[in-house]
Amino acid sequence: MLGLETANATAWEDFKDMIKEEYCHRDDIHKLEDEYYGLKMVGSEIETYTKLSNDYAALCPNMSRPMYRRIELYIKGLVPEIRSHVTSANLTTIQPVVRLAHKLTNQAVEEGRLPKRISAAEGTSSDGKRKWDGNQGKDANSTQAPAQQRKTDNNKGTQQQGGYRGSYPKCNKCNRHHNGACNKGQCQRCNKMGHEAKDCRSQFPARQNQQQPQQQQQQGNNRGCFKCGAMGHMRKDCPELNQNRNNNQGAGNNEQNNNAGNGARGRAFVIGAGEARNDPNVVAGKFLLDDRYVSVLFDSGADASYVSLRISKKLKHPHALLSSKRVVEIANGRNIEASHVIHDCTLELSGHTFSIDLFPVKLGSFDVVIGMDWLSKHRAEILCQEKAVRIPRRSGQPLIVQVNKGGEVTGIISLLKAQKCLQKGHTAILALVTDTHEKEKRIEDFPVVRDYPEVFPEELPGLPPHRQVEFQIELAPGAAPIARAPYRLAPAELKELSTQLQELLDKGFIRPSSSPWGAPVLFVKKKDGTFRMCIDYRELNKVTIKNRYPLPRIDDLFDQLQGSSYYSKIDLRSGYHQLRVRNEDISKTAFRTRYGHYEFLVMPFGMTNAPAVFMDLMNRVCKPYLDKFVIVFIDDILIYSKSQEEHERHLRLILELLHKEQLYAKFSKCDFWLREVHFLGHVVNKDGIHVDPAKIDSIKNWPTPKTPTEVRQFLGLAGYYRRFIKGFSKIAQPLMTLTHKGIVYKWNEAQESAFQRLKDNLCSAPILSLPEGSDDFVVYCDASIHGLGCVLMQREKVIAYASRQLKTHERNYTTHDLELGAVIFALNIWRHYLYGTKCTIYTDHRSLEHIFRQKELNMRQRRWVELLNDYECAIKYHPGKANVVADALSRKDTTPKRVRALQLTIQSNLPTQIRNAQVEVLKPKNIRAESLRGSRQRLE
Repeated sequence: MLGLETANATAWEDFKDMIKEEYCHRDDIHKLEDEYYGLKMVGSEIETYTKLSNDYAALCPNMSRPMYRRIELYIKGLVPEIRSHVTSANLTTIQPVVRLAHKLTNQAVEEGRLPKRISAAEGTSSDGKRKWDGNQGKDANSTQAPAQQRKTDNNKGTQQQGGYRGSYPKCNKCNRHHNGACNKGQCQRCNKMGHEAKDCRSQFPARQNQQQPQQQQQQGNNRGCFKCGAMGHMRKDCPELNQNRNNNQGAGNNEQNNNAGNGARGRAFVIGAGEARNDPNVVAGKFLLDDRYVSVLFDSGADASYVSLRISKKLKHPHALLSSKRVVEIANGRNIEASHVIHDCTLELSGHTFSIDLFPVKLGSFDVVIGMDWLSKHRAEILCQEKAVRIPRRSGQPLIVQVNKGGEVTGIISLLKAQKCLQKGHTAILALVTDTHEKEKRIEDFPVVRDYPEVFPEELPGLPPHRQVEFQIELAPGAAPIARAPYRLAPAELKELSTQLQELLDKGFIRPSSSPWGAPVLFVKKKDGTFRMCIDYRELNKVTIKNRYPLPRIDDLFDQLQGSSYYSKIDLRSGYHQLRVRNEDISKTAFRTRYGHYEFLVMPFGMTNAPAVFMDLMNRVCKPYLDKFVIVFIDDILIYSKSQEEHERHLRLILELLHKEQLYAKFSKCDFWLREVHFLGHVVNKDGIHVDPAKIDSIKNWPTPKTPTEVRQFLGLAGYYRRFIKGFSKIAQPLMTLTHKGIVYKWNEAQESAFQRLKDNLCSAPILSLPEGSDDFVVYCDASIHGLGCVLMQREKVIAYASRQLKTHERNYTTHDLELGAVIFALNIWRHYLYGTKCTIYTDHRSLEHIFRQKELNMRQRRWVELLNDYECAIKYHPGKANVVADALSRKDTTPKRVRALQLTIQSNLPTQIRNAQVEVLKPKNIRAESLRGSRQRLE
């Protein structure tokens, strides 16, 4: 016996080897392998052959893995009548091979090419001897050993297949017909019977010296070590195994001591996906988890349910921190830790939804492992034979969850059949499947970084230490406490509020408060679908004295990067929460919620002086290395070096500094050992500093105009900067010609050349320049029903362009929200320029001037105003006709409206009729008739 401690510390692979050494003698394994290699199908007994093949495959895993070797052995033992047909199918898994072999065997029996199966009535021969019964393997009371079965098969094989028709005599030794000496003797390589040396699979050849029987006997006793393969000792005495046992035992004792009081132990027996598909006793399939298809293994050997780290990051539910880490032992004996749990995930099985709690751990082939916690809760029963899970329901009718039967390949046809389908006119589609998942970064993959895992925790460990800088809130003279009522929140937001409040309380970042101050809470939705809690400190910011600590000039920062070739970028994790609030100012951070009144002990987001104070802290911390090989901008740290050796030393110094100061970084947002880095809106490499291509994408990707209206839009943008473009009128002349009335629109080489030259000029100096300092920034914004456009300028020089089309749901926004959305779009993409400095934003929507004084705001406007409070920006009105550039960018993808009009012409011929009447009256006959009419009237 090993003892409990030694057994727990023994790795799974070593434990399996010890079991094999004790109960599976090497000679027995060789014997089974020989029998497996010589297994043959007799007559039409395909069921018996398949069962024996499966039994041997389980007993001889070294011969049946990988899958193609098992398929080769199975096909090799088939009768010649069907072997070639199965081989030509080129199947890659065993189940389709077995089904095809059964089908072909039945066809061969029906056609008379194979004998019919022996029935129970035909169980004895005419001489009274017992015939071979193919069903004996299925009878538990009369089980035939594989070796005896194979021997019977070989003896009867020739007779049942119609008898031998050749001229060779029958050998009394092997019962087969051949010429010459019988090869069914001792192998000259391993000294075993039943095969030749050329077919021997032993890696240890036998001694050829027959004159030393004592040495040969000693060799037989001293079999090769099953662990290292060396001769002269057994596996239990192997030096490698003993060394591993000692190491594992020491590690196991240490691990047990470490986890004695602070960790729960779990167990999860996880196998590979390929093995699960081929194992009839494993139930696994694809199901929906939070509306995402994942591979699920139902594992009764796991005490809890687990989810892979890759999938856990994509789930909508928050990760709750465990009070103590959970140690999970997996099948290979290795222990892994789970520090979080994801509650109430939605699992959909056969159209029914279930709630499940999952522990994120590093899994192998499966995304989710459902263990006994969920199975026992729902009284679920795993039906291995049916590859299903049975879940009782209150209605009385149980739910049967049918999983995907592994190994079955459906919908696949041969090349010949595909060619026939094409000849009949069927449509063929060629699809290429690519893996879009990016390889997950690991700390172990980066030199130097791997030595400091404590700098990159998954969560902040708790309250930060007292630092040389604390967050202070200085109020204007005469300022009184301000308290506002909580905002109304949706049910989902209330649930999220309760969860996040509890997390902040557990970490010690907030505490219950009785302060007269109180700000409302709102939520901002992140890109990953989760919510970020924000405090609306607008009223507090209005009465706070602004901290004028200077932020570094961006151009000064880039001056330090000349000549550098290696870069690493570090982003601090929730940087503001790593700085304490001064004790006397804690009450001013109070916020009000439906669940109580709380105040922050750490610097919260949304405070007006937060960037300046944090910049002060980082400058003090990094002061010994500033402008030598480190530049810092608020919570972004850039390390630059001229050589790889220098960078290794610089990176180690900074990580050591962060470790000493107890400042923590977010590993997923950090980049290390880069040769080119994007930093503060620029691209930095060994060749220098370049403009970020994203700045000029809106201009470079401007589509070729198709109508005079589109030409006018582009010329309106270009004309705004004509004073910076030498010879603008001459360059733009071919384009201007197309805007004249009466000119047929025709785009040729002259227009294309002018169009490209103007775009190049707009994207190059002096039109597009680097910012000088951090003052006098101006943003022009505009929105249309098709897109958003904005321009960043400084002292009448363009710094960057930006535009994008509206998303589908944004087309339903009101004009007010669209125009405000354009402002938010600009602040988000140019945060590195505008954060912490004064700027002016111009818009052609006058009502935005009063957005900070507007009391009634919808939820979208509240979120955006909360973001506006992070900036010292003034929004001013700018007429649309004067806002040429932003207006053009927002409408550059707008298709001009075309109106088909019919012209209805109404002509009056009254003047013509009058002229004709005058001519008719002046004729002589009409004059005489008129005079006679007058005489007649006098006579009457």
